[in-house]
Order: sequence, then structure tokens, then C-alpha cells
Amino acid sequence: SSGINAEYGRNTMVRMDVLNDALKSIYNAEKRGKRQVMIRPSSKVIIKCLTGMRKHGYIDEFEVVDDHRAGKIVVMLNGRLNKCGVISPRFDECVSDIEKWTTNLLPSRQFGKLVLTTSSGIMDLEEDRRY
Repeated sequence: SSGINAEYGRNTMVRMDVLNDALKSIYNAEKRGKRQVMIRPSSKVIIKCLTGMRKHGYIDEFEVVDDHRAGKIVVMLNGRLNKCGVISPRFDECVSDIEKWTTNLLPSRQFGKLVLTTSSGIMDLEEDRRY
């Protein structure tokens, strides 16, 4: 059933990209000066992304709340995040083409991180180069 709940005859929303939704909520809360934000639903990809953001100091800490449904994540913000987002659709790229993406997306060589989903897991660009 294409997004329509046949029993009640009304439309239901389907989450297409939970990572994009999570990063948008973090970015919007950061812009408004909030100290924490709650993300739902939770996923392994979001948790890996948040772990990388915490490792590089963009967020303070986060706590996964298991509510026996889709889960929630409470993220503590520190005010160091300028912009975050998802490149959609996800492109299949060779290792040699990643440098081109880096120069196009990041503001300068000194700051900014690219997080990649690879066959070896989710990692940032430095980890990917070492791998």
C-alpha cells in the first residue's frame, strides 16, 4: 500500500532518510542555541555518525534511550557545529574521486570532516585513507 492506510483511509508518512532527519534536527537545534536535542528514530548508522562527531568534538555526548519501539537518542550540543548534512542520493565513488568531493564540499583544508559509508563500515576520510 503506497503510503495510504487502507483501514482508516488516510495517508501515513514514511521516513525516507533517518540519517538526514537526525542531522537536520541537530543542525536546527544548534542554530537555535539549544543545549540538547532528541532524535527519533534511532539507528546503527546514526549512532556511528554521532560517535564520529563526538570523537572530533562537534558534539559533547549522546545517550541512546531504548523505548521498546524505534528508540530515541538524546544528544548534548556544545555550539561547535557549523553545518552538517547528508549527500543524497548516495553516490558510488572510487577512492581517487573522494578528493574532488572534499574540495567541493568542505570550506577549507583546515576544518570540516567527510563521513563515508564504505564496505568496511562507516568512517571519516582520515580513517578511510589509513584503511
